[in-house]
Amino acid sequence: MISQASRVLTRLGRNNELKRALTNSLNNCNKSSPSIIRSFSSKKQELEEKDKFEYTNNLEVQELKHYIPCYTIMNQEGVVSKPEQDPNFTKEEVIKMYTTMLTLNVMDSILYDVQRQGRISFYMTSFGEEAIHIGSAAALEMSDTIFAQYRETGVFMWRGFTINDIINQCCTNEHDLGKGRQMPMHFGSRKINLQTISSPLTTQLPQAVGSSYAQKLAGENNCTIVYFGEGAASEGDFHAAMNFAAALSTPTIFFCRNNKWAISTPSKEQYKGDGIAGRGPNGYGMKTIRVDGNDIWAVYNVTKLARKIAVEEQRPVLIEAMTYRVGHHSTSDDSSRYRTVEEINAWKEGKNPISRLRNYMNHKGWWSDAQEKETIASARTSVRESLVNAEKQYKPSINEIFTDVYDKPTPALIEQQKELIEHLKLYPDEYPLNQFADSKLILKD
Repeated sequence: MISQASRVLTRLGRNNELKRALTNSLNNCNKSSPSIIRSFSSKKQELEEKDKFEYTNNLEVQELKHYIPCYTIMNQEGVVSKPEQDPNFTKEEVIKMYTTMLTLNVMDSILYDVQRQGRISFYMTSFGEEAIHIGSAAALEMSDTIFAQYRETGVFMWRGFTINDIINQCCTNEHDLGKGRQMPMHFGSRKINLQTISSPLTTQLPQAVGSSYAQKLAGENNCTIVYFGEGAASEGDFHAAMNFAAALSTPTIFFCRNNKWAISTPSKEQYKGDGIAGRGPNGYGMKTIRVDGNDIWAVYNVTKLARKIAVEEQRPVLIEAMTYRVGHHSTSDDSSRYRTVEEINAWKEGKNPISRLRNYMNHKGWWSDAQEKETIASARTSVRESLVNAEKQYKPSINEIFTDVYDKPTPALIEQQKELIEHLKLYPDEYPLNQFADSKLILKD
């Protein structure tokens, strides 16, 4: 800044009056703000010290030399290889984890079929990824903020999002927390610190970094976790978010669910090199770990450690959880067109996260076939009863179209609302107005 001012003085030439004024201002700056100069010099030195590479006269093109290992501690038989790394949850806690996974699985099966019957418009299952949901959610604090993609239903359930909350949203009735404004599976809840899900891929990543940066500036003892798939990591927002988080040292946990398929694109066609985890250490200077996404204890340990680093060291962490999307991408997809049944069954039967935890419980004598049948039956009853009740409810009030954007409706918005009501009064038989709450009161003269 000072050297630039000196150059300006030189260019002023014979304009002595202006030169004197600028010189006095520059001198005052030097006298009153030495700390600014010291801070600038210190910052410059700090930036120079960050260069860790060495100069060499060897002409050598660098290639990938090693892959980041995948952390796992419990095999498919439910045996923990290192007992000291077993989280050692109580019997009651493990049963809660298992029954939540089982309930999610049952609900997914029913609601998938319900969509096929035309009773809801859309649905996405989480088959094969249940351990990621519950393992990571259990390692977080309720005060932590969550930005999700669309396949993290179990995370919400663990934090208290009920079956009724889920089904009301899928049916877009007046009890939907989102007031019917989102397509199914796009949940949101201020109560459990869940930011509303967006359909466009990866938009949640820069938003999550902004959230965690705000937490850092406020001095909060919390972090923000953002979930995304390996396909979403091909979007430009992934780089922007990772670079932002790394450069500003935000307490962000980037949680990648690498389930091998981005709709119909296999991961082998999605990227080269060491997957998503490989981008963390060298690409962004970010602490990174790869984990077996079907091992609930490994996922829990990794997420707990990531949270500790994010909060205590105030820096981001990247997690890549290796798993497999057993179900279709969504009810709009037919995965049999691009993958084999043999491939699906190899994961469904050989690396099932639910049966892995069930085997762990069997070793401890904590679970029985009778409990399994009772839990599944109870979950089915709860889902079916919730669905029947949700379908009987009114749709949100027509007036909700115009609320929750501005603190006070703008004149233009008020005019639009008036025009809509007048239109509906003219053509009431053209719309299913009897399905909407308060429609009779709104449309009466």
